[in-house]
Amino acid sequence: MKILTERAALLKALTGLNRVVEKRNTIPILSNVLLKAEGDTLFLKATDLDIEMTDQTACETAEPGATTVSAAMLHDIVRKMPDGAQISLETIEDGARVAVKAGRSRFQLQAQPAEDYPDLAAGEMPYTFTLPGPTLAKMIARTRFAISTEETRYYLNGIYLHTLADGILTAAATDGHRLARTEIAAPDVVEGMPGIIIPRKTVGELEKLADEAGKDGALTFEVSSQKIRVSVGKTVLTSKLIDGTFPDYERVIPRANDKIAVVEIAHLKNAIDRVTSVSSERGNAVKFTFADGRITLFVQNPDAGNATDEVEADYDAAELSIGFNGRYALDILNALGGDTTRIKLADAGSPTIFQPAADDSLLCVLMPMRV
Repeated sequence: MKILTERAALLKALTGLNRVVEKRNTIPILSNVLLKAEGDTLFLKATDLDIEMTDQTACETAEPGATTVSAAMLHDIVRKMPDGAQISLETIEDGARVAVKAGRSRFQLQAQPAEDYPDLAAGEMPYTFTLPGPTLAKMIARTRFAISTEETRYYLNGIYLHTLADGILTAAATDGHRLARTEIAAPDVVEGMPGIIIPRKTVGELEKLADEAGKDGALTFEVSSQKIRVSVGKTVLTSKLIDGTFPDYERVIPRANDKIAVVEIAHLKNAIDRVTSVSSERGNAVKFTFADGRITLFVQNPDAGNATDEVEADYDAAELSIGFNGRYALDILNALGGDTTRIKLADAGSPTIFQPAADDSLLCVLMPMRV
């Protein structure tokens, strides 16, 4: 293989692929990126056996061929080259090394055979739909915070994507302490598509692809019961799905929370941030007292002191005190967007609903804690 390609285009492709590569693994070739030159195109691929990303960039091909080299090292070399540089890649020593040249810079990298590089065979993807970049980004931003990091409950380690009604795509995530559910208009979603759990790492890559698509771009989704493939431009991401059953989260959404407070999100966030300055790292408990026209926040830490703050709220129900994890409450408020939130309560021991005041398509549930 012997090619010449432009630095900026190669760097863009390598940056995305380098995120997929696991920095530490027991299979050395998984640290590499696959390079394959055909005609006027350089095809690139990276995988960790759960996620595979492919990209391509234009090149001048003197000799077609394929090889694999360290993804991190090649990315670092290309990143440090000056803007506008032309990068030459050539296999030497019967394919044992790859020579990288740009200007006066010369590198020789260890290579491994392309035929040894694994392929994440996608198989048939019977369900296809598209989502605008901003729609996907909004969906992820509204739910990603609630993904569980507890590996023993692996089926909660992702976003549950499913259809509830014709043309409506629903995303949900929960860690057992909080739940986020958002509904998105997706007119071309195929009815009958199975519910899928997209892993946390894949969710992060989808967020970056949504940004890459931009406000006017769209992403094409292809789905089976085991895998998902998402394409934007020349970049294709294929990922295994979490093989498990997502719990029936609808059962934990309260239906009889009749005490409603409406409050400015920014004011409540600032007050929580202030009082949690004295909270313990482990507990982070904040006592919320809802009374006529206000919410009073109180934190007591036997080792540090206590703090009280107050925000105005539209609330005229019976006084109610309830404890929440301050960090969890902030995560929800950050995800809501908009200026005001509706907080729907039942009693001190029941789950509480948070929603944007002007948008019913997002619903968050927060479990109370003892204070």
